[in-house]
Amino acid sequence: MFFSSRHKEIKASSLNSEVWKKLKQNKLAMFSLSIIICFTIVAFLGYSITPDQTPYSNQQYLEIATKKPGFKVNFLRVYDKTYVKKTNALEHIAFGSQNPYSSYPISKHWEKDGKIFAELYTGEKTEQGEILSIDAKKTKYEIKSQTFLLGTDRYGRDILSQLMIGTRVSLSVGLISILISLVIGISLGAIAAYYGKWVDSLIMWLINVVWSIPTILLVIAITFALGKGFWQVFVAVGLTMWVDVARVVRGQILSLREKEFVEAGRALGFKNSRIIIKHILPNVIGATTVITASNFATAILQEAGLSFLGIGVQPPMPSWGTMIKENYGYIILDAAYMAIIPGIAIMMLVLAFLLLGSGLRQAMDVKS
Repeated sequence: MFFSSRHKEIKASSLNSEVWKKLKQNKLAMFSLSIIICFTIVAFLGYSITPDQTPYSNQQYLEIATKKPGFKVNFLRVYDKTYVKKTNALEHIAFGSQNPYSSYPISKHWEKDGKIFAELYTGEKTEQGEILSIDAKKTKYEIKSQTFLLGTDRYGRDILSQLMIGTRVSLSVGLISILISLVIGISLGAIAAYYGKWVDSLIMWLINVVWSIPTILLVIAITFALGKGFWQVFVAVGLTMWVDVARVVRGQILSLREKEFVEAGRALGFKNSRIIIKHILPNVIGATTVITASNFATAILQEAGLSFLGIGVQPPMPSWGTMIKENYGYIILDAAYMAIIPGIAIMMLVLAFLLLGSGLRQAMDVKS
């Protein structure tokens, strides 16, 4: 018996509303979803909300390196008259903007005979830094205080800004690699299950070969083949995560290909591609959604691991894995927070995706 397209839309809508209703009842899943949304907002707004709005948040002040969270210092900002480069709002959010001034951390300043004198910050108890002087009438300047909420790293960069821009790397790598794995996994899984016979045997052989190789070794091998870099990480991680998707899709379609609606489609002369895409695949969305959430968490961990090993995202682009790599030596000193803070960010985001995936699995459970 055939149903009208309108009936299918109503049925799908009621199913989605039921799943959403169950998901909202799971407080842990909703809390995880709110965490993911917060990280996504931070990644989307980017440089417009970071304290350091220069490209890659790479403004370095060696005089204030390895300062603890809450460190506050005054800066003398001397504006460059020849600076004319400007960026629009979208470019600024996406790539940041160069500062139109030279900035110097200072310990104190005073005015005398129409000039501004400033003593550079040295970090020593007895400040004896170099004295700068500028003509207050001819030079545009300002004295501005800045607080580093999470402190500074060994290069004097703002850790909070690095952490916020690093969110972009983790989420973008997860998103693009998941899309790659879904395209490959769903395609191969659907073809193997629908056509069966030697096609299924060949694809299952490929799946088992890839499955037998340790994931991290395969990612490292692909990274070495493609080279180090931001875009290479997308492909390397995506090409290692399609196996799980293919196995799940294949198992689901094996139980669907003999259903009445598939036989009806064949009897009506529909093409195999139409039957697979329009009639079978919509019925496996639930299973793929759950595994996608878990693979998203895995992709974030793999990107952080590659960056920590130095074969992932390359400096000066900030990455949580790179931040841990640069600062893990301070764990045994009194500045362990420099490596622990990005580690906590990785843990929070990965745990949020895992809990969300668990919540989706429970909400989509037919037995419940």
